[in-house]
Amino acid sequence: MNDAHGVIFIHSCPVALAPHVAWTIGHVLGSEARIEWVTQPCEEGSVCATVDWEGSGGSAARLASALRGWDRTRFEVWESTAANRDGVRYLHTPRLGVFFTLTDAAGNSMVGEDRVRYAMEMARGNATDLQHELSLALGMDWDDELEPYRRSVDRPLSVTRRARENARSISQR
Repeated sequence: MNDAHGVIFIHSCPVALAPHVAWTIGHVLGSEARIEWVTQPCEEGSVCATVDWEGSGGSAARLASALRGWDRTRFEVWESTAANRDGVRYLHTPRLGVFFTLTDAAGNSMVGEDRVRYAMEMARGNATDLQHELSLALGMDWDDELEPYRRSVDRPLSVTRRARENARSISQR
């Protein structure tokens, strides 16, 4: 049952790995992935692509898990699901690994109460430490590392805007 859909942003992938990444995406989704690769100016010898997808709930987790094994590959996987369920977002960089967050219908990251309490406990009243802990909870290090790759290629919509529009479309179904 295809009750989820989303977007995969492959921000950088070595040219030699591109067919393997495409096969991996197709294998996880159960159908051939036709990907239009373009040169990634931020990293010599790399390409990037944007892939809209449909699949069963949890496909984003399976995609992120499968894609993280490809060396020097940077990506984001967004999943929107049927009404009354949160969406998800996975970000990956070779240096930082995988980051996961729940998203609301507008594509905003949602930080749970327990994570906020942990951040407050770790900060012990220090505003700078609280800011650091909350930036970790929001995945800002991943966003900071991926931003030059996002901006380097002319895309019809920005990564965040496209994912948010994708999320809104499912909530209106």
